[in-house]
Amino acid sequence: MIPLVEDAVLQNNPGFAALYNTLTTVILNPDASTKNDPAAKERNAVRKELDEYRQNAAKQHLLTHAITTANPSNSQNNPIDNPKPTSLLPAASSRRAAKSQQIPLPQSRRDRASSSISTDDDSLPPALHDLLILLPPLLSTSQSTTSSLSPESASLLLSTPPLSLFPSLLPPLAALVSSSLHSSAVHLARIANPTTNPSFIHRTIPSLPAYVASLTTAIADLKASITRARLAATTTLTTGLLSRGTQALLYLLRTLEAKHGAIARSLEFRAAEVALTAQRQEKEAELGLWQARRDTYTEDAVRALRNYAGHLRDGQARLREKVRSLRAELEGYGVTAAATGGGGGGDRNKERTMREMAKVYKEMMKQVEEVRVDLERLGRA
Repeated sequence: MIPLVEDAVLQNNPGFAALYNTLTTVILNPDASTKNDPAAKERNAVRKELDEYRQNAAKQHLLTHAITTANPSNSQNNPIDNPKPTSLLPAASSRRAAKSQQIPLPQSRRDRASSSISTDDDSLPPALHDLLILLPPLLSTSQSTTSSLSPESASLLLSTPPLSLFPSLLPPLAALVSSSLHSSAVHLARIANPTTNPSFIHRTIPSLPAYVASLTTAIADLKASITRARLAATTTLTTGLLSRGTQALLYLLRTLEAKHGAIARSLEFRAAEVALTAQRQEKEAELGLWQARRDTYTEDAVRALRNYAGHLRDGQARLREKVRSLRAELEGYGVTAAATGGGGGGDRNKERTMREMAKVYKEMMKQVEEVRVDLERLGRA
């Protein structure tokens, strides 16, 4: 299978994308083999020969496994799938003859035969049981072991029962092997079709090769789709999550630049410059104030202001003294500071007398003013 390449790699490398497209569509097959192979015919012949060898090996393996797992009791209990081998055997005399011609087996072989094959049914000859035990090792023997046997040993082995009785035991052996193969095929069909009715499961056996081939193709397609999905997920992750993370980092960098960047530093420097300018202007204003005070308040002016301050203090003292004298004079008339402020202190009778005197004095002054006016008018006249 040609390895898939991420879309981002193809987009970022146009030249490689063109080369990859040419390789996948013009030069190579989906299985990564070349399309323009001059030795394609020879390769196909070798591949076909290998397929034949592989098929023969598979047949031998299945046959060996079927013989190894063959059970005469099962074949007897399943007359539908495997007919009774007694119908294919000679008469009872033939069985007795086969028994008489049988060579006794070692005790270990008899134990293996009794443990792997049921011998409860006397209708099968013991030679068949021995043949079922001897055939799997012979069929599964490697080429080196087979070549190590001398012709005399091979001839002796084939001329000795139960191998010498192989032609007569072939029909029941075929029935047993057929039953074992059929049982294995039924198990495979049941696995391949778990929802099918067990009564009709044997009908799906002919479709097992096509099902296996389709299953192999489906597995290959699923692997390719999983690979494509993984690449798509990687691309989505790259373009989605990572791009968003990059965008978040970009926003963070912009924020940091806005806070600590050139513009922020320029604004900070400008603010510092404005602050220094304001401080300088403040100091200049203070200096100007002290200069104005120095120019305005000379020594003579300061001396005059000090004298004036002393005069004001003296005036305030004289004023306070005048107030005290007036209060003392009012007290002599019976009016106290509390009385003038509405407190009601002092001699009330004396106060009332003084008020009446002030009222009479006011009336007299009014009359005097009227007489003066009349005199002035008469004097003009």
